[in-house]
Amino acid sequence: MKKVGIIGGSGYVAGELIRCLIHHPQLKIDFIYSHSQAGEKVSSIHDDLFTSELVLTDKVNLETDIIFLCLGHGHSKSFLEKYQFNEHTKIVDLSNDFRLQNDATFLGKSFTYGLVEFQKEKIKQSNYIANPGCFATTIQLALLPLAKAKLLNNEVHVNAITGATGAGKQTSSTSHFSWRNNNISTYKVFSHQHLGEIGETIESLQQKKTEVSFIPMRGDFTRGIFATVYTKCNWSEKKLIELFKSYYQDAVFTKVSTHKIHLKQVVNTNFCLLQIEKINDKVVITSVIDNLLKGAAGQAIQNANLMFGFDEQAGLNFKASYF
Repeated sequence: MKKVGIIGGSGYVAGELIRCLIHHPQLKIDFIYSHSQAGEKVSSIHDDLFTSELVLTDKVNLETDIIFLCLGHGHSKSFLEKYQFNEHTKIVDLSNDFRLQNDATFLGKSFTYGLVEFQKEKIKQSNYIANPGCFATTIQLALLPLAKAKLLNNEVHVNAITGATGAGKQTSSTSHFSWRNNNISTYKVFSHQHLGEIGETIESLQQKKTEVSFIPMRGDFTRGIFATVYTKCNWSEKKLIELFKSYYQDAVFTKVSTHKIHLKQVVNTNFCLLQIEKINDKVVITSVIDNLLKGAAGQAIQNANLMFGFDEQAGLNFKASYF
């Protein structure tokens, strides 16, 4: 068993991490750090974990085997400056502090971008992982095969809608029930923070920059991301589907469907489900994930499994919450 520390225990992502790790066959929670709520039972913060006896603490074990940083964007660096972990301690950061190439080296630690379907073998050899963003995961998984085949020669258009949990646990004017219910809106049009990591990944495969025009949307549901991605392409639908199936043939959590897909197929799972269509001169890819699992906590555990040489699916075998 490897010992796990969770840094920042009160948010939605931390709650999902705890839920997954409680049943993980080879990872055991060592401590859950929270400066503001030390001494509180986890069940008092995450009431879906009402059977848990775990307690939040303000003490950090610097010798633990792996830590998951579930802090707000910009806070992981300051935490690692304050706490110098043992050199054998692996780190998975779930913020955006280390995702971009210019930020990937910090205090002598080199962070690997943790999109498994992009660079699985490199992740296996890494000790420090920058977990991808949720929108970035959904969109990149729709584009990786096209980029590798050098087919992204025109502007890429993306429209993607996320559930309310994508905004985090702290309430805001656009996340409380009376505003969100029966409502929909756009935000950060063409300027979302995940565009940077998407661009770097695509450029590394395509070997040139590709313009991605992304319209993010807030949905009136709890969790999940539904994205439609399209660009001009002269390949046939059959050939494109074969390309995607070949690229993802060894991916345990990314699957290609030949039928219309919908969000409920992946909610509460670590899967990404893709559907490819050719409409006139454009390829249209639909990509769906659970933002809290494949888009955050689940992908973080998937990365940890690879770093330790465990079964990639350990702790992540969930059926979708379909009904």
